[in-house]
Amino acid sequence: MKSIKTLFVVAALSVSSLALAEGGADRTFARMEQARQASLEAYQLAKQQKDEAPVAGSQSKQAEHANC
Repeated sequence: MKSIKTLFVVAALSVSSLALAEGGADRTFARMEQARQASLEAYQLAKQQKDEAPVAGSQSKQAEHANC
């Protein structure tokens, strides 16, 4: 009888640990989503800054070598 009770206790603890493990996946997914969102914002900011960069610098270099 004692061994059966021990078996039930072990089974109950293992089932509860499986239930807790599912919550870990939710936290991991939330962190992954947050990292994706931050990466997307950084990409959009870099793209916006690249679009605003002046192009006149490359044209002046061509003008210097026009007389060569």
